[in-house]
Amino acid sequence: MMKLCYAPGSCATVSHLALEEAGAQYELRRIDLAKGEQRTEGYLKINPNGRVPALILDDGRVIIENIGIVTYLAGLHPAAQLIPSEPFAAARCYSLMSLFASSVHVSWAHNARPERYTTDASAVPNLREVGRKSFFNYLQLIDGWLEGRPWLLDQYSVCDPYALVFYAWGLRGELPVGELKSYTAHKDRMLKRSAVRKVLEREESILVRS
Repeated sequence: MMKLCYAPGSCATVSHLALEEAGAQYELRRIDLAKGEQRTEGYLKINPNGRVPALILDDGRVIIENIGIVTYLAGLHPAAQLIPSEPFAAARCYSLMSLFASSVHVSWAHNARPERYTTDASAVPNLREVGRKSFFNYLQLIDGWLEGRPWLLDQYSVCDPYALVFYAWGLRGELPVGELKSYTAHKDRMLKRSAVRKVLEREESILVRS
């Protein structure tokens, strides 16, 4: 059985949601980031980058990074349509996931993990401020994309769980996400999905506590 190495509330929630939406058989291994478990010798053998998520396959092979994991799951469970089958729609899906991974997530990390980007303690407040502003600008962009439509693409896809994780981070960071009406409506639609609620309750997400 596949095993997902994850941390609740982290970006690994994207892969956790994808596994559940696909109806896959899987186990979970919780990695305690606060205690630095991701940097232990045992975990570094799984993912030398010391990050979550990592998906351990039945035969022991490992896939890291959300885009890699969800691409594998989409191929394994095509009926779930995590990634659309139509070529242009699939390209849009990958474009969004790439933006999410390379830009939106990174802007949040400047706020949440400033030590990754500077060794100068005096630079940390500015890094956090710039990161928060940049991250919220991206949330506003997502809100605009969702205006007048239920999902980011023409159908439900893995982009929607990815966007939900960012909404949760904004809420956790006390950003004014409630002002983003289309995005908030998207969050509410997501919470009506049984797979989504199951995962969020398992992770004790702020989205089901707020």
